[in-house]
Amino acid sequence: MFSMKYAVWSLLAGVMIPVMGLLNAKLGRHFGEPLHAPVVLFCVGLVFVLLCSLLITRSLPDLNLLTHSEPLNYLGGVIVGFYVISATFLAPRFGVANFIMFAVASQIIGSVLIDHFGLFGATVRPVNMVRVAGILILLSGLFITQLANAKSS
Repeated sequence: MFSMKYAVWSLLAGVMIPVMGLLNAKLGRHFGEPLHAPVVLFCVGLVFVLLCSLLITRSLPDLNLLTHSEPLNYLGGVIVGFYVISATFLAPRFGVANFIMFAVASQIIGSVLIDHFGLFGATVRPVNMVRVAGILILLSGLFITQLANAKSS
């Protein structure tokens, strides 16, 4: 089901990703150590999400429940940490557009595979020829942009 509110929210979240990569790279240069920027980012982020949780739900997570969840469920924290470190290091070196294009291409392909096989408890949505065509168009766009980058170098 399509929701304009969710679409706009998704667009805002997406446009902020390259900005985050560049701002974190600048923060890393400020500290003289790129890896310190994600530490600060997550501290600021923790304060932000705690405030959002309190304002929206009027509560915080029950820490007693931490030991009752499957360890795999906490892998998301490692994944987001890896992503932020990657954006911090790669955006200024590889180019913001290159980093985002490769990341988005892999996200779409990974998402299609997760849907197709129902991985991690996702609802199974089999791959069809329209999705395959979309992925091929996506990969073609990625290839064309890399050709353009090579020609301008």
